[in-house]
Amino acid sequence: MQSLDVQHPGMPDLQFVLFVTALCTADLNTINVPEDLRRRIFDQCWSLVHTDAPPTSQKERVLDLRGGTELTLEACVSTIRSLLIEADIHTLVWDHPVSEPTRGSTPEARPLIDRLGQLYPSDAGIIDPPNEPMH
Repeated sequence: MQSLDVQHPGMPDLQFVLFVTALCTADLNTINVPEDLRRRIFDQCWSLVHTDAPPTSQKERVLDLRGGTELTLEACVSTIRSLLIEADIHTLVWDHPVSEPTRGSTPEARPLIDRLGQLYPSDAGIIDPPNEPMH
């Protein structure tokens, strides 16, 4: 099981918002956040960034904060935390096995992957598993 402390996630605010909204829209069977609350978190964060209604298609439910400001980001963090704390959820807990990669890395990404492998040698296989064909 994986977990994330809502008040002290140990990551920057942008990563926290993107991560939590991704968890809220993921097709996870094992997460301690009810489906209606997951939908509400995403929809409220969406409304802080967009003027149109949140998408209903699961594939389109991705939060893009590139057009937002620091204030938008702070509002999203506050919204997520307040909704979860209000529901008495202080730690997100979910179980999701690591998925197989859908495709290999592009040749352009190979230098970055190689450098990451040098910085984090024990995790290099996670970034791009060995013997994967390049596409």
